[in-house]
Amino acid sequence: MTPPDILALERATLSTVPAPRIAFDGPFVVRAYAGGTGRANAASSLDPSPDPDLAARIARIEGFYAALGVPPRFRSTPLDPPGLAEALAARGYVEKDETVILLAPIATLAAPDLAAQAHPEPDADWMAVTATAEHQSPARRREKEGTPALLMVPGAWITLREAGQPAAVISAVAAGPIAGFFDLAVRPEHRRKGLAARAVRAAAHWAAGLGAEWMFCQVAKANIASIALNTGLGMTEAYRYRYLVRAADAVPSLKFG
Repeated sequence: MTPPDILALERATLSTVPAPRIAFDGPFVVRAYAGGTGRANAASSLDPSPDPDLAARIARIEGFYAALGVPPRFRSTPLDPPGLAEALAARGYVEKDETVILLAPIATLAAPDLAAQAHPEPDADWMAVTATAEHQSPARRREKEGTPALLMVPGAWITLREAGQPAAVISAVAAGPIAGFFDLAVRPEHRRKGLAARAVRAAAHWAAGLGAEWMFCQVAKANIASIALNTGLGMTEAYRYRYLVRAADAVPSLKFG
């Protein structure tokens, strides 16, 4: 089975991580939400061909974000047009939060879990566990609460319970043959019990039931524990992306315990 290519995975990201504001400018898709997760609050290219209008396009995209009163952010992937990084560096942009996209055939991950409860939206228990993750911010949590209303494809918010108490959570979205999982979190007192791996397998089981054939996740390079978990489950690197932001905007980097 041939794995999806980078463009297919980038398109899946647009479906699985929605944003209420979206525009296209040439090969770039420009998105904005509440300023939380970078994926829904950045511009990125879907075509690596040379772009003769790149300089004017960058300025125009900066104007889109300025109109919203938020700092511009570019998500740099292997689909960038030539010269994007250099053009942004000349405008005072710096790199932050390199992210690894991991991918696996969903059949190698999926396993049912009787302790896993799937809901069509995040409930109070799910949100409470998510809030224990060090990298979560109020803006990111607001976006999670608003995601179900924006999705055009099926999503699930899954909670694993231990002794009746919510112990681990994950979300999953199935965009046809490609599914993604996000928001994996385990309460501090329940860590190192294998719950994270069980949550991933439960999410894959849910998505496989909808016909998904591949599952991806996007993990910050700095999140060493999550990368180790997912590669230990058999997921392999497909590609990487990084954010380019203006140094003057002082956009904070993600922190992981």
